[in-house]
Amino acid sequence: MRLYLVRHPRPDLPSGTCYGRSDVAVPPEQQALVLQALISVLPRGAPLYSSPLLRCSGLASELANALDCGAAIPDPRLAEMDFGSWEMRAWNDIKREEIDAWVKDLVDYRPGGGESVLDMARRVRAFHDEMQQRRHHHAIVICHAGTIRLLLACQRGLPLADMALHAGRTAHKIDYGEVMIIDC
Repeated sequence: MRLYLVRHPRPDLPSGTCYGRSDVAVPPEQQALVLQALISVLPRGAPLYSSPLLRCSGLASELANALDCGAAIPDPRLAEMDFGSWEMRAWNDIKREEIDAWVKDLVDYRPGGGESVLDMARRVRAFHDEMQQRRHHHAIVICHAGTIRLLLACQRGLPLADMALHAGRTAHKIDYGEVMIIDC
């Protein structure tokens, strides 16, 4: 099975804002640009799964129509990490000691009292394992950079904690609207 992993369009937020589970909008012009770019590279008629967050679900709905995929399938396991009290704050406003504590324990620390990378890895792996069982020829997944990093880590066959650590240590280099392909 081939999974087409698509990061959502750029949300309408100031640069340097911590946002994970927060439901933020995407400017219509950003959505239109990403939609047009994706239509020519994604398979038609493939099942389309999406994070339920607005920045993903809006694009997923439009893509599903444009690519004759049927209705987009929302899946909460694809949502971005919950940063708790850090959500919607400038990264520069978060206490250095808190960020350092997270860096020291990337797997189990809960930034802002939210979700740990291990918690997120559990739900993302459950989605990945289910996709392998469904055995689609192709599937499209509209989600977030953190989710994509964990799905890529799933491909390495690592134990769950190692998968979370690998994803947590991987530099973030996934552009808005970028497509990454993995073969399961």
